[in-house]
Amino acid sequence: MDLYSTAALKASKIVTESYSTSFSYATSLMKKEHRDAIYSIYGFVRFADEIVDTFHAYDKKLLLNTFESDVKKALKHGISLNPILHSFQLTVKKYGIEQEYIDAFLTSMKYDLEKKNYNSATETDTYIYGSAEVVGLMCLKVFCNGDDEWFEKLKQPAMKLGSAFQKVNFLRDLQHDSELLGRNYFPGIKAENFDEIAKNRIINEIKRDFRAALPGIRKLPKGAKKAVFLAYLYYQVLLQKLEETAPGKLLKKRTRISNIRKILLMIKVETYCKLKLI
Repeated sequence: MDLYSTAALKASKIVTESYSTSFSYATSLMKKEHRDAIYSIYGFVRFADEIVDTFHAYDKKLLLNTFESDVKKALKHGISLNPILHSFQLTVKKYGIEQEYIDAFLTSMKYDLEKKNYNSATETDTYIYGSAEVVGLMCLKVFCNGDDEWFEKLKQPAMKLGSAFQKVNFLRDLQHDSELLGRNYFPGIKAENFDEIAKNRIINEIKRDFRAALPGIRKLPKGAKKAVFLAYLYYQVLLQKLEETAPGKLLKKRTRISNIRKILLMIKVETYCKLKLI
């Protein structure tokens, strides 16, 4: 059984490395125990997201319902023949990740199959809570390693960071989500009426979330702090590029960060941590 669990954790690592080199590198900065847990959370989240976003030739609803059923069985029985779900249930049980977080995430994934337009800030916030904030809380459970008092102190900043990351993704993928997937996450804003005023309103929201998240990052354990701070800086730079890009151009080309810039961010993180500036 130990061999199978080890293989399952390696499978989650492979998924992470295959889908996101930046996230994979950030996770590699953590101690091994935390790395394996974060890989398992990423694998779970990524597979659900792939179902609703990319498996267009298949019955997405059926796949997602099957995925949800398999998750429940894995958590109930403590094993799954799906190695990604097996590694995820190991992490859930080891770190006491609440079922409510898992349910909220899967609910938001269902929204992506059923709901196209978000007509109020409340609707958008509900979606973001399930799709991003609870993922941050799952990771925080790992970082706090059973310390409930520590978790409660960092809970709100972790949620704000997840919200900021998700809104940056929404802004960067506005054209893809709106025109190809038919989804509009920002109330009243679609690709056809997206202008500088709308863009700046969204960016100001994201900046507020980032400001609220930073104090929590400063209080994270050393290993986790370095990795999360790298992700924080990465998204800060991405937001800056989005802010500097005209709305029309933003809708035509997906904004990215060059590999050289990523390396410079890594150096910056190492320097900040050594000088205890974060």
